[in-house]
Parts: sequence; structure tokens; C-alpha cells
Amino acid sequence: MVEGAPSTAAAISALRTSLLDGLDPEAGPPRSVVPVEQGQLLLMPAQWGSYAGVKLVTVAPGNAARGLPRIQGAYLLLDGGTLTPLALLDGIALTSVRTAAVSAVAADALAAPDASRVVVFGAGPQARSHIEALRSVRPVEDVVVVGRDVERTRAFADGVGARVGEAADVARADIVACCTTARTPLFDGSLLPATATVVAVGSHEPDAREVDGSTVGRSTVVVEAASAALQEAGDVVLAVQEGALDPGALVGLADLVRGRVQLPPGRPRLFKSVGMAWEDLVVAAAHYEAARA
Repeated sequence: MVEGAPSTAAAISALRTSLLDGLDPEAGPPRSVVPVEQGQLLLMPAQWGSYAGVKLVTVAPGNAARGLPRIQGAYLLLDGGTLTPLALLDGIALTSVRTAAVSAVAADALAAPDASRVVVFGAGPQARSHIEALRSVRPVEDVVVVGRDVERTRAFADGVGARVGEAADVARADIVACCTTARTPLFDGSLLPATATVVAVGSHEPDAREVDGSTVGRSTVVVEAASAALQEAGDVVLAVQEGALDPGALVGLADLVRGRVQLPPGRPRLFKSVGMAWEDLVVAAAHYEAARA
């Protein structure tokens, strides 16, 4: 068992480097989703460079009422040449760090260099990880947290050096991070400034969304892989069904990082993440190598 969690900075660096080195997010096998009585079992295998690996994730929506994490799991890292098991990592810690790190890689390429005002929806582990990750790539000075439970949101905001706000605060945001389990839009997309960048990470189901058709329709939309987004990202799938988005207009994260994309001015920018197996592998391998060193 490899103890601890990868650092945010190391995860961001490893993910960016893998994309610059030619990793193709479209090439990996799709995530297997198996419905069970209390939720879902997710199986996420990947291979890249000298490593392979697989993450087993459990998603149990009812766990919140039990005081347990909604998402749990474990990651098995393998030698790429022999498929010999090398390490077992905490799936919760890995997922928390890598999700925010992917968002930070995208935000670093999308957000204005002086972006300092951040609105975060959610008050859980992903909200916390995203605040840390965004602070590492932009000069964040003002963080507003929006949550459903007033007391929990206030306690969370106090703990991360933020203040409690409301959905309408997106009208003054440079970056908006959606880190919730919501199945319907969190805010009115018409309020977004044309200079805003939105990252949405909360759902991987085609009938759930955190952002509305207005947000998607107004924005340049970046995804990890178009094939995964059109299958799993409700924010994308529903906008396509509504006629708010042309699937051919989706921008891949790899092309964005490699500088192959010209971002049109005067439009918000949206990064929609569903979480992919290559991300776990890259971050797990970097953490394994750091632990060995």
C-alpha cells in the first residue's frame, strides 16, 4: 500500500506532461458502470507508458445519511510490461486530487491570467480540492462558497478562507467550480460574464447536469474526450439534445494543452469533466515514483 495522497502540484504537473508527451484521452477503454442495489460499481482500467492500472470505485448516494463517503474505492497500479502488481493506493484520496488537478490543468489554459474571484458550488471534498488546485494556478483572492446546507457551508467556508454566497454571485466570477451531486442546473448561465471560466465535475451520468443550456450554448466547451462526454456528461448530452450545442464544436483537453486551439474572445469557457481512467493512472504512477524516490 502506498500511503498518503499525491500533492496537488505534482498531480497537475504529471497530467499536463502526459498530454504534452502524446497521451490520447480518446484511446482508452470506456468506464464500466454496473448498477447495484445501493448505487454503482465503476471499473476504470488504463495503460500508458511503463504502467497499467485499474481503479474500482463505488458510488453510494445513500452514504451521506450514514456519515460515510459517497465515493469510495481502491487503485491497483501495475507494471506495464509484465502486469505485475506494484502498489495499492487509496481510491478516495487519488480521486479527490486528480479530479481537481485535471480541472486546474484546464483552468490554467482557459482562465484569464489575473483571475482572482472564484465561486465554488459544493462544500465537500471536491470543493476543497478545487479551491486548493485553483489557487495553485491563479492569483485567487476572493472565494465564495454556495451550498445547500447553511451551517455546513458556513463551516466549510471558514475552514478554507472563503465566504458564503449565493448562485447570483456567478455574475462577478472569474472562475466558477461546480463540485456537487446536483442533477439540475446550479445557476442561470445568462448571468456569467463573457470572461468567466466554468469547470463542472459533479456528474458522470447522461441525465444529470450542473450547468444549463445557456451556459453551454454561450461557451467554448472543452472536454477530456468527446466520446466520453457525449456518452456520460449530462451537461453536454442534454445541451446537444436541446440544440444548444453542436457536438462537432467540442474541444479536446489534449488539443487545448498542446496549443492547437484558438479560443474565441468574448465567450465564457466551460470545462466539463467526467473523470477518466488515464487521469488516475498518470497521477498514481507519479505518486508511486515519488514514494520510491
